[in-house]
Parts: sequence; structure tokens; C-alpha cells
Amino acid sequence: MSESINNNISFKPLSAVDLPLTHKWLTSSHVKEGYGHGKQTIADIEKKYIPRINGETPTSCFIIFYDNAPIGQIQMYKINDYPDYKKIIQIDQSAAGIDLFIGEKDFQHKGLGSVIIQKFLKDFVFKKLNVESCIIGPNPNNIAAIKAYEKAGFKYLKTIINPDGEDEYLMEKEK
Repeated sequence: MSESINNNISFKPLSAVDLPLTHKWLTSSHVKEGYGHGKQTIADIEKKYIPRINGETPTSCFIIFYDNAPIGQIQMYKINDYPDYKKIIQIDQSAAGIDLFIGEKDFQHKGLGSVIIQKFLKDFVFKKLNVESCIIGPNPNNIAAIKAYEKAGFKYLKTIINPDGEDEYLMEKEK
């Protein structure tokens, strides 16, 4: 990992003022292609993210910054806090889950994904959640994401169908 790139990446907790940007990213074609979720209104985004911002759900969301410019979003949660998902993935050890997307098209396919993940795992997931491993589940067709996650140290576990009925290429990285 290039130390200079690593030093340019930072994270800020998601706030309500960030939701229009989140909406812009989630409705852009390049994010929907890999992250899915279809057509979403700003009201849909608020309904999903305001409880997370207010600490009413166990998922913590962050804006990803590169050189102090917002470029994407990442979130973390304990698998144990989502029993339906835990039952599907059948992980015995304590694990976290993360999801992310790079919303700014100019920052996609630049090798940032693996660096962002490594830094987030070190600074947040393994530091704050007290878990033994981390799970990520990209769409099996999202080859660029899978390669970035492998570069960040994730290994393939199995392919599952998540609670939303979507295929996930389940990957894990141990602490």
C-alpha cells in the first residue's frame, strides 16, 4: 500500500447534510452497476440513513474522503446484530460486516478501494468492534470489487443469497 495514498484517505461519520450527496451517488449509473438498489428517492435515503446517523441502528456509516474531498461511503456493523443475515452466512466467530462504494466516478478503478478498506479495517472495524474477522459480500458479477477486496486481504468463503434475495460473493478477512 502506498503510504502517500493511505495518508490522503480519511473518514467522517455520515450526517444528515451528507444525504443529498449519498442520494446523488446511489442513483448514479456507475454506483448502481456494482452496488445495486435500483431507483431511490431522497425520502428513501433519509428513511434508511437517518436512523443510522442517530444511532438507532447498529450500522455505522462514514463518508470516505480523498484529499479532503468526499468520494464515497463505507459502513460497518457486527454480524451478530443482524441475526437473519448471520443465519444465512453461518459464521460462528464474532465478525463484522462492511459495505462500501466509491461514488465519484473519477476515483473508481484507480486502486483506491483496497487502500480504503485496509485503512478502515485498521482504524475502525478491528479497533472499535472487537471482532475476529470481517465479512464483505459483493455481487458475484462485480469483478473489480472482488479484485480490490482480494488485494485488501479478503478470501472467498461461499456464494449466498442475502435477505434481499440477491447473490453475494461472500469474502472474509481475519483480524
